[in-house]
Amino acid sequence: MLINLRTSEANHQIVKDLTNRLPQGTDENVIARIAITYSLSKNRKLKSENQQDSKGKEYKEHTLLGYKYKQIYVALICQNYQIHRDNPDIPKYFKLHLDDGLELINKIFEDNPNYSAFDFLLQQLDNGINVLENTEVSLDAVKNHFQNIETESYRNELQLEVGKNANGEPVVISPNNGNKYANCHIAVAGGSGQGKTQFALDLLSQFYENSNKQINFLYLDFKGLSQEDEQSEMYQKFFRENDTNFIDITKKTFPLNPLSFIDNVNPKNKILGINKFVDIIATYGKIGKNKEQILKEATKIAFEERANGEYPSFPDIFERVTALDPNVSTLRGILESLSELKLFEEKVNPLDNFINKNYYLSLSGDLPVSVRFTSTFLIINYIYNVFMNMENAHIENDCVAMRYVLLIDEAHTVFKDRKSQDILEKILREIRSKGVSIMLLSQGIEEFNQPNFDFSSMCEISFLLKIKDINNIKVINKFLGYSEIDGNKAKRSLEKIDRGKAITNIREFPRGELMDLTQYYKRWEK
Repeated sequence: MLINLRTSEANHQIVKDLTNRLPQGTDENVIARIAITYSLSKNRKLKSENQQDSKGKEYKEHTLLGYKYKQIYVALICQNYQIHRDNPDIPKYFKLHLDDGLELINKIFEDNPNYSAFDFLLQQLDNGINVLENTEVSLDAVKNHFQNIETESYRNELQLEVGKNANGEPVVISPNNGNKYANCHIAVAGGSGQGKTQFALDLLSQFYENSNKQINFLYLDFKGLSQEDEQSEMYQKFFRENDTNFIDITKKTFPLNPLSFIDNVNPKNKILGINKFVDIIATYGKIGKNKEQILKEATKIAFEERANGEYPSFPDIFERVTALDPNVSTLRGILESLSELKLFEEKVNPLDNFINKNYYLSLSGDLPVSVRFTSTFLIINYIYNVFMNMENAHIENDCVAMRYVLLIDEAHTVFKDRKSQDILEKILREIRSKGVSIMLLSQGIEEFNQPNFDFSSMCEISFLLKIKDINNIKVINKFLGYSEIDGNKAKRSLEKIDRGKAITNIREFPRGELMDLTQYYKRWEK
């Protein structure tokens, strides 16, 4: 459709007056375009009965919009009124917003005689940038079409021995069998010393070994592994046999630049990525809005100073923050710790990405709490973004290919606040299609059943070891997805539960009965 317009008679002179405020030689169609977009920026829906006369300045479509910009302006109109691009009323809406915008802009200059056209334009540009940058940060993955990280996948049905029944016979599950399980997420709840860590180590070993070393993993130990345990024969055997790199983050750098999830080529994706990075620092470092803005500006500058696809480091950002705000603050303290402790690599070869290897990451309790939480979520965010930018996992004969396992120990501590819970919910929902299994280890079951969301419902496979609140059958049934009949059976079993035993909801074992869980130390003792 053609969009040929005339302003109202009253606005004819306004077009000339406003054009005269622009640089000499500027065409009158420029102020018309500005007027339309300024009116639309007010997010108002103008009514056709308020349309003015058409006795003023005439604009032909090719002059007003031009072939180059027509589709953009039509899209703005359609978005504002939620109509199709072929709607016959579109020229009418253009006319309404043209006259409305001219009157709004003219009033600004009438009320501010010393206000220049450049003042107006700069203010509107600044407003637009602020809207883009200050919009609530989405929990969605940030697009990065230039990362090009590849990882292997195991396309056969995976077999994992999770324990033995009362007769000593192995209990084997197939977590990537789509006919049995909607996802490969695993929830494990058990009190301290009840065997959940040994069970987790054994499962990770099987994920790796039984997949011909095609499924890699990260064991994220939020409480930290003691030096005595690290050097024990059992853990050394686990690290050795599973090609696992042990990293005490207070002593050795983790081979990741957390900023590298950001697309440093596409400008819009870069801004979204920077916003998400800043949001993580702000949330877990508990910095104020003013410091958040300083961090955002410092990060943008650090990116602008990098070339050839390189990423800035924490020392780079710390230096820019210090230049923008020399005062001592929580923000400076966090960045200083992240820089001086050298928790993360500054330069990482993207072809040697850590998701293609096995890691046990120990986050020592000696770290400042804000640094420990910030580091944890920077890593979780990176893993989530990397896999969400990959193709969905291959499915053949109802078997979902598997790529990776992320095990989070002390999950009840990591995901204790609402924002963290929202992140976990999103990851559990979305990352399963990418062939990733999330294993959550917690000391109790209350932590899984949050008021706003039941995380155990997102984990198809659950194991319950001995916990303190062993008599809370209602919560236990919810955690395992048990019926009342199953719960009664479970109650009788839990009365005699001991270390290394569990009840479970797996399809391959009777509900409510006790099984002897696999324990890595038993494998080591053989």
